[in-house]
Amino acid sequence: MITDLLPDSVVAVESFGDGGADQAPLYPEEAEVVAQAVQKRRCEFAAVRACARRAMDKLGVPPQPILPGEHGAPLWPAGLAGSMTHCDGYGAAALVRTTDLVSLGIDAEPHGPLPKGVLDAVSLPAERARLALVAAQRPAVHWDRLLFSAKESVYKAWFPLTGEWLGFEEADIEVHAASGAVPYGHFRAELLVPGPVVGGRRLRYFEGRWTVRHQWVATAVTIPPV
Repeated sequence: MITDLLPDSVVAVESFGDGGADQAPLYPEEAEVVAQAVQKRRCEFAAVRACARRAMDKLGVPPQPILPGEHGAPLWPAGLAGSMTHCDGYGAAALVRTTDLVSLGIDAEPHGPLPKGVLDAVSLPAERARLALVAAQRPAVHWDRLLFSAKESVYKAWFPLTGEWLGFEEADIEVHAASGAVPYGHFRAELLVPGPVVGGRRLRYFEGRWTVRHQWVATAVTIPPV
């Protein structure tokens, strides 16, 4: 699912099911991070790190602890950019060498409507107006959840480049759907605050892709070197 949204230079590994912690052992320093967490959180934390270590192995990087840094963003080995996501029944990690992409963000969410009131809290009026138009064309897609996932992917790609918070209202996302039986498409996020500087150029937009498969919606943003 996530693999289809990413360029060939990215190694993505997915897991399906509950991702039991006994199937995904942690390094001691990782286990300490979630020692006080509930069982479900520990299982998800472990399963997605198992995905990341498999991706490291495919890139020829020795497996190692993946600890959360500021605002919970994972700390990757030098020379790698990556992103992880998990939700009920699904987890994934995507890694790439920074010579191929300077940053990326992935997100997966259950494909269902957002709780009441959440869309207004995480979106701009212009975004809601555009979603109403595409929803009239493809009502089977939960566009509110897709927009939320896209904003998560945008933030995950943004933070490693800036070290700063990006509010939901600070990126205006326009979603486009492709024709076909399987719902998929692309989106563009206009940054409403000064964007990161990559290769001497300040970015004004992030580009991403999305899909709906089974009971999940997935999004991905990639930032190539300039």
